Amino acid sequence: MTLFLVTIEHTWRRSLQVRVVTLTLVVSSLLVAVFAYVVAYRSSTILLNRAEENLSAQLDYGQSWTREQLAVFSKPYEPNVQGTLQDVVFYLGGGDAQDPSSGLVVVKADSFIDISTVQSRPGDISGVLTGDITQAVERGDKATAIRSADLGAGPAKYLVKGTPVSTKFGQVELYYVEPLSTQDSAASQINTTVLATGATLVLLLGLLSALVTRLVVRPVRIAARTAQRLSAGLLDQRMVVSGEDDLALLAASFNQMAANLQRQIVRLEDMSRLQRRFTSDVSHELRTPLTTVRMAADLIFAERERFPADVTRTAEILQTELDRFESLLTDLLEISRYDAGFAMLDAEPTDLVPLVHRAVEPLRGLAERCAVDLRVDVPDSPVIVEADPRRVERILRNLVGNAVEHAEAKPVVVRLVTDGTAAAVAVRDHGLGLKPGEEKLVFNRFWRADPSRARQTGGTGLGLSISLEDARLHGGWLEAWGAPGQGAQFRLTLPVRAGDRLTTSPVRLVPEDADVPAVAAPVQPRAITAVPAEVP
Repeated sequence: MTLFLVTIEHTWRRSLQVRVVTLTLVVSSLLVAVFAYVVAYRSSTILLNRAEENLSAQLDYGQSWTREQLAVFSKPYEPNVQGTLQDVVFYLGGGDAQDPSSGLVVVKADSFIDISTVQSRPGDISGVLTGDITQAVERGDKATAIRSADLGAGPAKYLVKGTPVSTKFGQVELYYVEPLSTQDSAASQINTTVLATGATLVLLLGLLSALVTRLVVRPVRIAARTAQRLSAGLLDQRMVVSGEDDLALLAASFNQMAANLQRQIVRLEDMSRLQRRFTSDVSHELRTPLTTVRMAADLIFAERERFPADVTRTAEILQTELDRFESLLTDLLEISRYDAGFAMLDAEPTDLVPLVHRAVEPLRGLAERCAVDLRVDVPDSPVIVEADPRRVERILRNLVGNAVEHAEAKPVVVRLVTDGTAAAVAVRDHGLGLKPGEEKLVFNRFWRADPSRARQTGGTGLGLSISLEDARLHGGWLEAWGAPGQGAQFRLTLPVRAGDRLTTSPVRLVPEDADVPAVAAPVQPRAITAVPAEVP
């Protein structure tokens, strides 16, 4: 039942046609039900009124006829009174006295007149001539009622009318009992006809609404499927334009929009391709002069002690800036390989424990200069994953370096945890932290949280961007969390077996010692062939 309800809810939410047809059926059913009730009520009322009119006419005639036949008698005990009443009842009954389904005429006298009750045919009339009717007639009034009784033909409804008849010897009572089986049968037939007609009308309305809705929804569905193909990269998809109505205008407008989007996307792709080509070409072309300048700078730097103090200082600055320029050029070449889709993963079984130590040890000098306590928390046993050790070490070196630089002389903890299916390295600092929304920006190229802040390591601004691409190349996650005044935590999660899909990480992204809640923005894996943000 739950699955059925879920399926119904899913269909209701996803199908406009189902909603329109359902609402049409519900509304039309309500209208038809009201109409059927009104028709059935009016038809029953009309049939009953006609039966009452006919029976009233018969009652008036029977009253005058009975009065004329009994006008010759002045005493109730005269010998022919009872026989005359029998003739009157038989004449007014006008039917087969043995037919139990026919009408019934009854003449009875007041309680103080010694005359027996006479009926046009035998039957127990106590169920139809009840006390309220007979009492009203005894008072000299006409009475009308509908009673259900069994007069020999089974239970049925009867229309009962009574009237007093004045004679010389007193008042007698005349009653007509007419079965309503004909009227009930006619009312039932009318009700059946109305219901059948209403049900047919509802079904026709539902079918009509389904056809009309299909005519409207079908082009919308085609537009939705075409839009999905366009979003998937099939930019040549178009809708078929048929006719000149509003739907044709929709299709033509959609095709025009798709053509404009295709032109813009192709233009942007060409520009992006040219920009990547330019970056790659410039990076490669700079290699040769950089090598020459590096050789000359190394020679000058090696002989700096023989130069005056100002030249010595210049040689040191030149060496430092050349190191930074060479690092930037290396990063640009790496980014260009990712942009071109040529990055390759050399995965091999790698123990992350010594790898974490190799990434941390070169940064201890920086940590001492920044007065940062750099701690490493790794398991005693090996943590083996199928990964590219060069790329993983580069990721960890970037994360630890950024953490030390932004730690504000507070501890930085590097923690390695595994659960058998995934391994995670969390780098936690307690420095300035990240403002809301910045955890989504830290992986952008050349982005800096505080542009006025001086770099301690002379970074290129591409470290986290390259680290993100390295993590994605492994099928892993690189995620960031931060809160103002609470520091930040970066988490690298890698699958133990290359190619496995990650579902969870063995380390929480929000650290347990965080005092305030903050929003974490995981950077989910994507295809390496996708075009990342361009270099400004």
